[in-house]
Amino acid sequence: MDFDFNLILVPATLIFFMIWLLDKLIWKQRATRGRHDENILVGWAYDFWPVLALVLVIRSFVVEPFNIPSESMVPTLQTGDFILVNKYSYGVRLPITNTKFLHTGEPQRGEVAVFRYPLQPTVNYIKRVVGLPGDHIVYDRGALSINGKLIAKKAIADQGNPEYELFYQEVLGTHTHTIRELDGANSASIAPFINSQANEGGKYAATNGQHWEVNVPQGHYFMMGDNRDQSADSRFWGFVPEANLSGHAFYIWMHKEPGFHIPSFARNGRID
Repeated sequence: MDFDFNLILVPATLIFFMIWLLDKLIWKQRATRGRHDENILVGWAYDFWPVLALVLVIRSFVVEPFNIPSESMVPTLQTGDFILVNKYSYGVRLPITNTKFLHTGEPQRGEVAVFRYPLQPTVNYIKRVVGLPGDHIVYDRGALSINGKLIAKKAIADQGNPEYELFYQEVLGTHTHTIRELDGANSASIAPFINSQANEGGKYAATNGQHWEVNVPQGHYFMMGDNRDQSADSRFWGFVPEANLSGHAFYIWMHKEPGFHIPSFARNGRID
């Protein structure tokens, strides 16, 4: 997903704040020269730092907008969707470092979560929370089980093209959503993390990826995309540490097709 905009917003806010503070305490250009004769940077500091500070507080601690650049969460989220993410669902965290200083909650199974990609923490990913800390997850020829309980999945007959794609209604925790699977495709067959876990555990990695199982360690989560056969997720790069969580995606507020297209609000609604 998006590059972490706070890497720009935080330094800009601090720089303008320092200029404003220096003028208030030492330079006093605004007080002695007036608005029209002061240095241009001083003028910008007075104009911009309060606005930047407000934006920083809202984005860091309340709600942050993101856009969806890929199809890994189809059909729940489409390429070009603009979403809102609750930034205090999984704890209040400092910008940039993502250090949690106030506990407010934990991810629930089935929620759509934004997190820092474990292999490149400056990049944000979005997936569905499938495995919680301590869970035992088993996948067997299309059937997903968690802690010995089969996850309910029902085919949706009037969606997709049966010749190459199938849609299912899946229930994870309290969340009912639609997942997409490609007929004949199985991304788990080439998923490095799944295969390494199977080999390390002394289990055969699967019949071409048709069977695999993992144990989610404490303090970590197992994430999967709703577009099950076209999603680079925990099956490929492993578990998501709790420290990498950013927030709970809860609302689509706009959609825009790539290129020169007018934004649409037809897809507005809550994310389940």
